[in-house]
Amino acid sequence: MSGILSDLSRDALSALAQVTDEAGLAGWHREMLGRKGSLTEALKGLAELDADARRARGRELNALKQELEVAFESRQAAIQSELLDSRLLAESIDVSLPGRKPAVGSLHPITSMIREVSEIFAHLGFQTVEGPEVELAEYSFDMLNIPKDHPARDVWDTIFIDTDQVEITLRPHTSPMQVRTMLQQEPPVRVVVPGRTYRYEAQDATHEWHFHQIEGLAIDRAITMTDLKGTLAEFARQMFGAERKVRFRCDFFPFVEPGVDMSIDCPFCGGRGCRTCKNSGWIELLGAGMVHPNVLANVGYDADAYTGWAFGMGVERLVMLKYNVQDIRQFYGNDLRFLSQFGRARL
Repeated sequence: MSGILSDLSRDALSALAQVTDEAGLAGWHREMLGRKGSLTEALKGLAELDADARRARGRELNALKQELEVAFESRQAAIQSELLDSRLLAESIDVSLPGRKPAVGSLHPITSMIREVSEIFAHLGFQTVEGPEVELAEYSFDMLNIPKDHPARDVWDTIFIDTDQVEITLRPHTSPMQVRTMLQQEPPVRVVVPGRTYRYEAQDATHEWHFHQIEGLAIDRAITMTDLKGTLAEFARQMFGAERKVRFRCDFFPFVEPGVDMSIDCPFCGGRGCRTCKNSGWIELLGAGMVHPNVLANVGYDADAYTGWAFGMGVERLVMLKYNVQDIRQFYGNDLRFLSQFGRARL
């Protein structure tokens, strides 16, 4: 091989050894072996030589071409192997590492509390029933001994649905389902009614325009206030601890007579007085009372033969008391930092 071709071979192989990626390979191939590459230009000079010299130079050029092609293929295979090893290393998975557990959701604290209360009363012989959130005013008020001129029926307290035919509301309490239950069956009746309710109220730390209630109703022969007190005291102790004390004081609700409110000794200070109970030692839990005879008559029950009692409590209030939550609005902010504090509730 002549000196010129020897220099060309040396320079080409040296340049090829410096290539480290596929783009560099393509450039080298184009520069050395392409249609306008160095080897092609050398082949063009064969026409100027005589026959013997042309044959000799042609053999040298072909040998050089084969040498460069073999070197190119070898370098290409080496670079592709290096790139593959690098990619495998970057995308490798350490199978010795422990697996990542998928995030598991939990029930909303309001839903969990509804289920917990329903389960407690189920053990006491009560059935859980649910009703419509859009309700007739007749069931929300009239049949519950709440007359037309009662403040609860004012538009500033109740959300009415605009209709010309009959009064319809977003139910302000879950008591209408008590009426529906009594209309559908004869005594004895023992039900708890959880559900969402609506009030036309400004929002603050203790008030929401929509919230959840659980109402309870027991109707039978010879039911007395003693049964009411014993049942609710047992509920409070199962919910807030066996050491809880209860207090009943007179109160007024149109659909019961007599009416009471029930308080428990503060679970945070044990009744000594703290910020949560406003230093009184007691926290009001719910309202209750003996079902008014007018309500029994409205559903067709014999008020002389049957008596009963009812109660109602706010679900959000129960959660706030049990877990010392200070602002009711936190339940509806969809903030997982808050909601995840309540643990992995049973689904």
